[in-house]
Amino acid sequence: MDQLKFRYLTEEDKRQICAWKYTGEYEIYNLPPYDMMRAQQTGFMNPKNAKNYFAFLDGDLLVGFVNIREKDTEVFIGVGVCPALCGRQYGRRMLEEAYHISKKLYPEKPLYLEVRTWNMRAVSCYLHAGFRIDGEPYEQTTEIGTGTFFRMVRE
Repeated sequence: MDQLKFRYLTEEDKRQICAWKYTGEYEIYNLPPYDMMRAQQTGFMNPKNAKNYFAFLDGDLLVGFVNIREKDTEVFIGVGVCPALCGRQYGRRMLEEAYHISKKLYPEKPLYLEVRTWNMRAVSCYLHAGFRIDGEPYEQTTEIGTGTFFRMVRE
């Protein structure tokens, strides 16, 4: 496989991502419509967060994005893969590249992410990308509802 290219999200990337539709239990990850997110300036539509979001491309195909956000003592990583491309190793490849980006930007800080415990597809991906489960599952309320999460870290 060729190396993925990455860049900051463009407006066209954001439009495409908002149009992605997950099915089944993964529907919880569907985003609001582009115009609504833009009006509310949520997530990657918030201009203050523009430099945190990277698009990943395989050739000209947008395969996913990551959010790399510095915190006080660590770096938060969020990842989204195009639903039609899940299960093709893109998540792992994006996370490995995001790890290197993060280490260039914040060399002394470990990375962490949070994943719903039922999402074993994602947990497996994250484990293969070098993350490990850190501690016991915990309950948390996010913008998309309450759930039980694993915290996963990579030094």
